[in-house]
Amino acid sequence: MSGLKVSSRARISPFFVMEMMRAAAGREATGGEVVHMEVGQPSTPAPVGARAAAKAAIDHDVLGYTSAVGIEPLRGRLAQHYADWYGHHVESANIVVTQGASGGFTLAFLACFDAGDRVAVTAPGYPCYRNTLEALDVEVTEISVTADTGYRLTAEMLAAAGELDGLVVASPANPTGTMLRPQQLSDIAQWCHSASVRLISDEIYHGISYGTPAATAAASSPSAVVVNSFSKYFSMTGWRLGWLLLPPELVAPVERLAQNATIAPATVSQHAALGAFDSLDELDANVARYVENRRILLKGLAAAGIDRFAPPDGAFYIYANVDHLTDDSAELAAAWLADLGIATTPGIDFDPTDGHRYIRFSFAGSNDDMERTVERLTAWQHRRQA
Repeated sequence: MSGLKVSSRARISPFFVMEMMRAAAGREATGGEVVHMEVGQPSTPAPVGARAAAKAAIDHDVLGYTSAVGIEPLRGRLAQHYADWYGHHVESANIVVTQGASGGFTLAFLACFDAGDRVAVTAPGYPCYRNTLEALDVEVTEISVTADTGYRLTAEMLAAAGELDGLVVASPANPTGTMLRPQQLSDIAQWCHSASVRLISDEIYHGISYGTPAATAAASSPSAVVVNSFSKYFSMTGWRLGWLLLPPELVAPVERLAQNATIAPATVSQHAALGAFDSLDELDANVARYVENRRILLKGLAAAGIDRFAPPDGAFYIYANVDHLTDDSAELAAAWLADLGIATTPGIDFDPTDGHRYIRFSFAGSNDDMERTVERLTAWQHRRQA
């Protein structure tokens, strides 16, 4: 042992879905089959337009550094995206292209919060909000949302949470698929603005909804920070590209942070992202597959005796209560992987207090994956009850 210091920041909790991915990969490496229901990424490649644009850039562009905030054509196209999808005008100067939404969150947290600030997140909720904020010495307060209310946060819950410096909210949400109705999101955004609470709105699952399209917080608050990504709807997880839509006062601070932290987002990915906007029909076909996957799982999980969940409004997740099967969802997920070849994510990733009672199923794969999962879980349940 050298006795040299290791920062306390390195003691943050792991992202357990990555641990499940590693366990699933280990099974596959030894010849075992795995139905991947654990990972929140599309099973489809980047769309044709994105791949064509990337190839053209590789053949004809130097692919050197870009501006820390991204190439101007992409920032302009993203501004047009807000007009097309939301009917909301934004300035391209307020958009910063980032190294994935994950990089965007880190930049936003650094720009918005100081050590000791108090920031609210929901439980259940995406664990990397909590883990990253804690690594930055920000105090995280969790607001419990339950299936009884569709896992929806309200302005009344925020008012009861005490003094806050910030709020991170996702709609559609991971792991529940819950989507705030436009008026609910507007109420939260306006409450945050009037209370001088910095709202960071995670909108990375926009485009994937099963009813009313998602609203953007930017339309309801001039102080909200919006985080979005090319990973989910655009099917480009490995390209690691996202963006921030920022209030004017945060653009220069985020740019300075990005200059020092990452220099610039990946150039080839930025060109590919421009091309992705030429493939919206292909991307909407992916969403149509998620619609069918959702139908298969909602019906099939209930038939297998796993029927306590709020049907998702968006994204591609079902967050199911399994406490009638186990008091340790991590142990159950390990057993399903070993015995059935089904990889899922235990709820402890999303809720340190009650997550041991829950399993998240991702339905971002194929229709066949959903059918196999339902068949195996149904057979497992029958054997268990025999």
